[in-house]
Amino acid sequence: MPAGVRQRCQDGGNIMEKLNENITVNKDGDSNVSTAVMMKVSKISVVSNVALTAFKLVAGIVGKSSAMVADAVHSLSDVAGSALVMFGAKISGKGSDADHPYGHERLECVVSLILANILLLVGAGIGYNGIKDLTDPSSLAVPGALALVAAVVSLVSKEALFWYTRRAAKSINSVSLMAEAWHHRSDALSSIGSFIGILGGLLGVPVLQPIACLVIAVMILKVAVDIYKDTFSRLVDRSAEQKTVEELSRIAGNIKGVIGVDDIKTRLFGSKIYVDLEIACDSRLTLEEAHNIAESVHHAVERCRSDIKHCTVHVNPRNVEDK
Repeated sequence: MPAGVRQRCQDGGNIMEKLNENITVNKDGDSNVSTAVMMKVSKISVVSNVALTAFKLVAGIVGKSSAMVADAVHSLSDVAGSALVMFGAKISGKGSDADHPYGHERLECVVSLILANILLLVGAGIGYNGIKDLTDPSSLAVPGALALVAAVVSLVSKEALFWYTRRAAKSINSVSLMAEAWHHRSDALSSIGSFIGILGGLLGVPVLQPIACLVIAVMILKVAVDIYKDTFSRLVDRSAEQKTVEELSRIAGNIKGVIGVDDIKTRLFGSKIYVDLEIACDSRLTLEEAHNIAESVHHAVERCRSDIKHCTVHVNPRNVEDK
């Protein structure tokens, strides 16, 4: 290899070392930003859910609506869910230490599982009460108009919280915050069921209230199952989406000195992604030159997405005529 080329490789290695320092700072900054976003969104959720729970509970009791009381219990579970997300943001945002060299991001999945468990219990409880009331609909009181107003207020508020939380979750790729968003959506769906049940009671069809409770329960259980499925897929090292894998492979293949990408593996780690790459380089390169190319690939992959936790690169020698 000509001396000039070797010098450029060495200069490139020095530049990449400086870039690595900047990337590390940026990754720490991303972690801090993610924690701040999760805390802000969760605080707004807590305040909103406490107010909604109190309003719906009073409306359910005063308006004599079992469906609205069930809806209030669901909103109360949202308060616990938001508190868990705040706790998860604190612990998953911690950096690496001696006992956890890969960081704490996976603890966010634990929070998601707890949220799913809460939804499962709430759904089962609401369903049980719905079945109990359905067996004796004559005991149901005619609901008041206040309960109907509460259902509309809850629907609008919870749907707004869903879109707000979902947008924040996607911006920082947070699995627990996304679970909290769907928790809000399940509450909005339960408010629709409450509205139908209360309206039915006002129109002289009280049996619609326990039926609404059963529909609410099914919706909540469906959300819980979806959260379980998404969280377990992240806990068992599922690969990233195919388009993500293709994007990373293209980035690695475009680095100067890379003849081809022999293999690429990805695995989800909480809200982050680990990448293992095998690249082919000219077998006549020196060890230092191959190392510099591998570092360029490493930094390019980690720099392209904020959710890349770490990229490991292995270099395979290849004869130029095999290119």
